[in-house]
Amino acid sequence: PQLQDVLPEMVVLGAYAPERRTGPAIWLRCAIAGTLDNIDVPVGSVPILYLPGVARTDLRAVNECPDALKPLAELQYRGTIWSQVSAKDWTVLAFLKSAQGGLGFEVTADSDTRAAMITALNEVLEQDVSALEGKRLDRDFFNGLLTSGDLTRDVLTWIDQGDAYAGRIGPAAWGAFSNICASQLGLDPRTAGVLTGAEKLASREEQWGAVWERFCEAPQRYPNIPATLRKCQIPSFDLLSDISTKGAWPQWNDTEEDTLRQKLLELGTATDAQARSAVQDLEKAHSARRTLVWAEMGQAPLAKSLKHLAILAEITKRSLAGGTLDDIEGGYLNEGWKADDSVLSALQEANTDANAASVIAAIRSIYLPWAEASARHLQKLVESGGYPGGSIASKPQTDRTDSECILFVDALRFDVGKRLSVKLQSAGLDVIETSAWSALPSVTATAKPAVSPVLHDIEGLDESEEFDPAVAATAQSLRGGYHLKKLMIDAGYQVLARSESGDPSGMAWTELGDIDHEGHERGWKLSRHLDVLIEDVKSRVLQLVEAGWKSVRIVTDHGWLLMPGGLPKTELPSALSVNKWGRCASIKPGAKTDVPLFPWFWNNSHHFALANGIGCFRSGQEFTHGGLSLPECLTLHLQVKQSSSLPHQTLEISDVVWKGLRCTVVLGVADETLSLDIRHKPTESGSSIAVKPKAFLASGSASVVVDNEDLEGMEATLVIVDANGV
Repeated sequence: PQLQDVLPEMVVLGAYAPERRTGPAIWLRCAIAGTLDNIDVPVGSVPILYLPGVARTDLRAVNECPDALKPLAELQYRGTIWSQVSAKDWTVLAFLKSAQGGLGFEVTADSDTRAAMITALNEVLEQDVSALEGKRLDRDFFNGLLTSGDLTRDVLTWIDQGDAYAGRIGPAAWGAFSNICASQLGLDPRTAGVLTGAEKLASREEQWGAVWERFCEAPQRYPNIPATLRKCQIPSFDLLSDISTKGAWPQWNDTEEDTLRQKLLELGTATDAQARSAVQDLEKAHSARRTLVWAEMGQAPLAKSLKHLAILAEITKRSLAGGTLDDIEGGYLNEGWKADDSVLSALQEANTDANAASVIAAIRSIYLPWAEASARHLQKLVESGGYPGGSIASKPQTDRTDSECILFVDALRFDVGKRLSVKLQSAGLDVIETSAWSALPSVTATAKPAVSPVLHDIEGLDESEEFDPAVAATAQSLRGGYHLKKLMIDAGYQVLARSESGDPSGMAWTELGDIDHEGHERGWKLSRHLDVLIEDVKSRVLQLVEAGWKSVRIVTDHGWLLMPGGLPKTELPSALSVNKWGRCASIKPGAKTDVPLFPWFWNNSHHFALANGIGCFRSGQEFTHGGLSLPECLTLHLQVKQSSSLPHQTLEISDVVWKGLRCTVVLGVADETLSLDIRHKPTESGSSIAVKPKAFLASGSASVVVDNEDLEGMEATLVIVDANGV
């Protein structure tokens, strides 16, 4: 049929089927004579008669020729029989191998090769002749034509899909695949079974090492392999067995996770010093598991959480409960904020309630005492020396800059601002970071107007009990936001909705961010959604920059405290307060309390109570703000502009090699801080077609795999990025 598709002048001896240009001998004579409807031999071409099952000798003696063939016998005298030089009929093997009239390929002649050749004949005919020149055509080659041509991937697919794989690819391909496996991997899937294949995979012996390596490069492609391995009997390990031996077995990793979970839970009753020491010991024991494929597949979440708990343990060794205000501010800006970030990151990796419970036990033992001591020391310094955030009276007039859009992000805590800054820089933007103290109390009603461009048109009334300032000229409360927006519009600012870009030649104010709302709603589980919220802010900044704004200034009102399991309770009788929030309260006139009082940012004659340390006036609160602590009050503002810097560095690529679906790139000068990717759009990481980017090794090389054969022939770009993704 393949030949008939390309040779309309060819007719075939067989059962009468004119639509397929097939018929008996007399029909063939009529066909080449041009007397049949719908059978047209192209003008100028020589008719070809294909006689399957007929030997040359069947036609040679005309008087002995079978009656069914006699109408064709005389054609041998006015036509040409296609045969070998020796006059023998062609076989597939002879045609491929013979240099006289055939193709002259190097073909092995064993029975396995002959059988594979015939089974794969249709695929053989589709091959480009020039591509086969110089190749040795053996049984594995022909069997490979019936499979994908990528034995390693086929083996992994078989182990992943089990018995269903044979039915999916069909008997011929299954036989060819099994033959190749037996030849190259020493295992015949027809007799060994998928569990034996899984055991071979985990053993990583000889050629199976390359199969394991491919699995590790793209484990998401084979989601059922871990379950298949778990059905196998795990081998016995001796004292010399290390992670390189044990690490291929998910059962071993599961046991290690269970052990780690229990060890972390036990830290709930430990002192902070004991917990820090224990976490660092556990990190030494489990850190290597983060390099295993199971970690990439999400099956080592506690090992990944442990990385951040170890950072927390290291940071909290250095207390912020001593020194001057400048000392603790500098300590927090330098590394103290990383303790807050590591808590979020550790919780983010804990993917189940059971895992989270163990991580929370460690966090409360290590982080809570450190945060409590830091907050109490800060409060003591502020009581004696004043608050570094000052009051409205101490704030200078704000500068107004054309083509600058102020983006207000509610509750962008310092560490979250750092994450956002990295993302913006990775998008190719210039970012200037500036620390800023929140207005007191650190609640939105007070602190949001304090970062607006119209703060000097606002004042705090003596009778305010909700920390809501008012328009200075009219005494209208800013509660609800209408009058704050009106003040900005009157001052010449565009107030943009979330999707609007405005006129970039002027000035604008816009708001975004659901961090505060999500924190109050979700508690510690905010950690699992935080990166999505940060990505929203990044996208908004890019939208504004692309719209033509020369500068986007990101400001925030306050940070927050997050303590899984609940913050300590600070008692404040309701009879003493007019209203009571999580961390701050308005005290009734004349009421006396042991809770410290602090002046309101908008009116120094109006005082309010703040909870001691990191305490909370309400029980069970995991996320709150309004008090006086470094995570609540010391924030990060960002000024973002289009990048004006030169490219990262000049790189020399000394070699690029494709082998199958793998691309290896070698740098002229090794740099282990760089990674290799392949993308449709060079500047967009989301357009990557590689399984995942890979870091360059000390040797200067990096390899990535493109796991989609359908992309062959499409244009793509090699991209080398630094640690920030630039």
